[in-house]
Amino acid sequence: MPPDDAIPPLYGSYVSYVPSTLRSRVNETMATLREVALMARDITPVVPAEFAASDNVVVLIHGFFASAGVFRPMRSHLVNDTNAKVASFTHAPGAGIERIARSLARIVARIPSSCRVHLVGHSLGGLVARWYVQELGGHARVAQTISLGSPFGGTERARPFRFLVGADLCRTSPVLARLRARAHEHDVPHMSVVADADSMVVPCESAVFPRGDVVVLPGRGHNSLLFDPESITHVVERIKKHAKHTTHATPKT
Repeated sequence: MPPDDAIPPLYGSYVSYVPSTLRSRVNETMATLREVALMARDITPVVPAEFAASDNVVVLIHGFFASAGVFRPMRSHLVNDTNAKVASFTHAPGAGIERIARSLARIVARIPSSCRVHLVGHSLGGLVARWYVQELGGHARVAQTISLGSPFGGTERARPFRFLVGADLCRTSPVLARLRARAHEHDVPHMSVVADADSMVVPCESAVFPRGDVVVLPGRGHNSLLFDPESITHVVERIKKHAKHTTHATPKT
């Protein structure tokens, strides 16, 4: 098996000859299999043991019926390409947005206030990030939020899962309505990454948050956003853009 932080060769020229629609389906299938293979990882919270005052810290929030392990490839790029420290935690299937946001708050509380905190959430995780910012006082700690395929406008696919977290994800969800209504109350930047072949967030424009920048990736599916090189690059560059940089005084001569 490939190492945890490797991006499968499927995302390279290996499938370049396959028609685009079929290629996106193949990529999404492989991404889903990759996600399943990583779900046993990082079940317990992962928080760096030490911090420096100038650290940027990225907190990763996974989606429904997954684990923090699905972020391992992206986490490797964040550490290597941004020098940020990365924290994550796994929430149980069926936990609602508000409950998971409280778990996120406990993770952020372990990070020194001098650090710059960035939140990256896939699917349900992106909703949790904004709930923490807008409803739990996270605007005082968070430099920015990034969502990957997060259904801010709800999704038609949530109906079969209403007995779990589906009620929060339906298009009529009062939780999502509150998120949208209060989107501009705190000046915390946001970037929505949208997969235009997303079969889980239907319609896919539901993945656009009412504020901030929007990146649409053609031919990508819901889980592909976790592993696709262009998706990861957008996240890395966004972290760099809003990173805290340590300045050093010029010695007097």
